[in-house]
Amino acid sequence: MELFDSHAHYNDEKFANDRNEVIKSIYNSGVTSIICAGYNLESSKQAIKLANEYEFIYSTVGISPNDLTDEWEENLKDIEELLKQKKKKDKIIAVGEIGLDYHYDIDKTIQKQAFIKQIELANIYNLPIVIHTRDAVMDTIEILKENPVNKKGVFHCCPFNRELIKEALKLGFYISIAGPITFKNSKNAEEIANLVPLDKMLIETDSPYLAPEPVRGTRNDSRNIKYTAQKIANLRNISIEDVAKHTYENTKKIFEI
Repeated sequence: MELFDSHAHYNDEKFANDRNEVIKSIYNSGVTSIICAGYNLESSKQAIKLANEYEFIYSTVGISPNDLTDEWEENLKDIEELLKQKKKKDKIIAVGEIGLDYHYDIDKTIQKQAFIKQIELANIYNLPIVIHTRDAVMDTIEILKENPVNKKGVFHCCPFNRELIKEALKLGFYISIAGPITFKNSKNAEEIANLVPLDKMLIETDSPYLAPEPVRGTRNDSRNIKYTAQKIANLRNISIEDVAKHTYENTKKIFEI
């Protein structure tokens, strides 16, 4: 059984002291593919670096809504330069993570502008997008309807909002499920696990964050993705091997790996 962690951050400072040791241990555990997601200019460069160093790691580049600064437009020009100059070894497979997050006090107008501009970049360079959305369901869907993404993409660590998932699926997007589905206080877990078709489902850790039960509260890494896969299998009354197989194939398909 092989597992594909479709969204992790080994470019995060929480891995600064033991990054290489952790990554090697992950591969030996049966997680044979990882997408390292960028969330600002520096983390995007680091994701590319890791993709160059490890055959089983792929990279995304982008600026998340939580990482927008006064220089965001200049930073986006630098992100575009990464896309212009990308080489086969860089394995840049998407623009992301991008989107909207209204949980914090970050200018909503700027968030929308940055989201739309990065959708435009994805279309120019013929790439899918990786979407982060929190407390912004309707605006996220509205932007995607008004600014169609040619290669579609995935809602990463998708909130358990049935209307968001229904609308996202209608638009042709994939849904990525993370550790929160294992949490004891997770609302709608069973409904959501069965609402997302197996041929539209991805799994992820969002490492180093959102460690699943039974390791909740620790630094997360891709070795824990098995807990998310097993929980989905239990909720759907199928085998973990089925979950692993479908999510692996789906990740390769949407990102053309």
